[in-house]
Amino acid sequence: MLKYNKALAVFAVLLCLNSFSYAGETTQILTKYPDYAEAYLGPDKCENFNRKMFAFNLKLNKYAVKPIHTVWASVMPKYGIERIQSAYTNIEYPKRVISCLIQKDFKASGTETVRFLTNTTLGLGGLFDPAEKIFKIKPVDENMEQALSKCNVKSGPYLVVPILSSTSPRGLAGKALDTALNPTVYVVTPILAMIKAGLTVNRTSYIQPLAKMVESTYADPYDIAKKFYGIQTHIKCANLDRKEILDNTITEINEQADENQSDIINLSETVNNTTENVFNNKKEDSNDKQTLTVSEIIKGGTNIDNIILKNYNSENSKLMADMILFDYNPQCPVVDAMRTALFDLPGLNDSMWTDLSIWNRSFAKRIKTSSVNIVPERENYKYKYILQKDRTAPVAIIYPSIGEGITSYHSVVLAKIFYDEGYSVIIQGSHFQWEFVKSMPEEYKPGIPSQDAEYLKTVTSKILNSLQAKYNIQPKEKVIFGTSFGALTALFLGDKEYKNNSLGNTKIIAVCPPVELVYAMQQVDKNTEEWQKNPDDLKNRTAVTAAKVLQLYNMKDSVEITALPFSEEEGKLITGFIMHQKLSDLVFTLENNSKCKKCSDFYNAMNNMSYNDYAVKYLVKDKYQSINDLNYDASLHSISDYLQNSKNYKIYHSLDDYLTNSKQLKQLKQYSGKKTILLSNGSHLGFLYRSEFIDSLKKTLH
Repeated sequence: MLKYNKALAVFAVLLCLNSFSYAGETTQILTKYPDYAEAYLGPDKCENFNRKMFAFNLKLNKYAVKPIHTVWASVMPKYGIERIQSAYTNIEYPKRVISCLIQKDFKASGTETVRFLTNTTLGLGGLFDPAEKIFKIKPVDENMEQALSKCNVKSGPYLVVPILSSTSPRGLAGKALDTALNPTVYVVTPILAMIKAGLTVNRTSYIQPLAKMVESTYADPYDIAKKFYGIQTHIKCANLDRKEILDNTITEINEQADENQSDIINLSETVNNTTENVFNNKKEDSNDKQTLTVSEIIKGGTNIDNIILKNYNSENSKLMADMILFDYNPQCPVVDAMRTALFDLPGLNDSMWTDLSIWNRSFAKRIKTSSVNIVPERENYKYKYILQKDRTAPVAIIYPSIGEGITSYHSVVLAKIFYDEGYSVIIQGSHFQWEFVKSMPEEYKPGIPSQDAEYLKTVTSKILNSLQAKYNIQPKEKVIFGTSFGALTALFLGDKEYKNNSLGNTKIIAVCPPVELVYAMQQVDKNTEEWQKNPDDLKNRTAVTAAKVLQLYNMKDSVEITALPFSEEEGKLITGFIMHQKLSDLVFTLENNSKCKKCSDFYNAMNNMSYNDYAVKYLVKDKYQSINDLNYDASLHSISDYLQNSKNYKIYHSLDDYLTNSKQLKQLKQYSGKKTILLSNGSHLGFLYRSEFIDSLKKTLH
């Protein structure tokens, strides 16, 4: 066994040393948007082979590996799995310490040695981690590929191999050396073999959530897996996963928040005093009272000099908020919008069992999945639902933001809010999303709200009929709740119901709908293309940003986070990547690309396509002469009659939403009056987590 592992390690290293190098070279980006997979991994010379092997691995995981993991997760509670994983990690000490020594990182090697000795003794063989819990000694997650990278061994081309999936020649060499340094390899008895098999199953079960996310969220799982592998490998080999990167940024944000705090206290006192004076001069008619608020919110904090408290009925009044978030501490609109990541509720996933276990009965796992057929020759449309025992309970139907599918975490959070308020809940995916398109007629191209609303109305009606036939539900009321692009289409559906009520007693709640879709689309493109102003060292800057995202995700359950550790540039890199990925998934499906065939030509074209280009290619050519002709039909101005005369809707928006402007918000307020609630901060959906919004939403439901 020892000779075998040494031979494998030497072969892998030689293979790596003789491979062509791409990942370390500087490449000039010639497309409108960066190809992150090529930037980190180089050209995909083995794409045909890799795609076929990737498809094989997905099937292998689905029919062989995942069932084993499911059985294991149903036998072993989450706590047991975590303890076993902790012990296995402790056993892997040699690979980490040797990697650190090869990199001449003696501080990290010392840290790992202290952690190993502490956890082996006080932690009962590594089952527990007193080194971190008691002594606050953070782990250093190193492997031998990082050591090879430090020795200037190039990565070589991207490869997909059986079981291991994404890797490279250097990655294979690193895996071989990691195996050679694993003490469990050299002790072979039947009992130990069984124990090691259990350890392997336990360790590899952690891949299932990621595998599920990749396969269910993206139209082309191979492409996104390649991007994830490339950027994660770069982060590891550049040691960007070290905690100090995030700590330094959080310190800067906290210092900025402290500077703003005194301004916020003064603002609160000023508004309270002014509000009291104004209300003393008004009639005590609760129906006529409006919340008096700040007129302008600027980047980095509240501008106290611009406090103007006036009645909305005043002719010369500036646009004002109906709800102030005094301690919001705004950063910039793009980063503030990313605070949707803070939208969470306790109890969503609470369970002693992991997500894979058949015994897991957390709220998220109780939500069922079903499907309806919309077009006979097309795929069934999947949706999620959770019903109250009372079959006459009102129903909430969720239309999520652009590109979100039925697995959207925000939709689950919203579902719990509605469910706790006595609603049955139906979760639909966005109509501007690849799964929705696969269920619609082939000629359907999403992006024209009135047309999208018609399709959504058909889908919603079929879902309601299906649940009625299966469970005999007779909801006394229906609430359609939409966010962002889903909110815009929900209002268009409300307009159709206003003219021809077919769904029954329906109420619309829309959060941050773009007032003018074309304008919002152009703002997305503008932010996505912002990287072009500073193209130098884009690869490393993107990796640092991604490292922050990963570290923030890993600490979200242990630390209270009220702000995000990103600069405006980093915020635009993140949102730009996400928004362009959603567009890429949609167009991949519209063009009927195959997941198992080479798609490099498609992605070369896709890296030059903006949302504006999409509208011109897929929406304008059939019905309009130019993008400007689409502008009115894709705006709330086209349904102003509904907004002015209907009472069966409510809109939440913020003054600093970067997908709208003050002129558009003023027009929306003129159409809707008190039916639109403007918040002082939060940008685009960045106030969802705030208790003020959640409390107001609950009141709206009753």
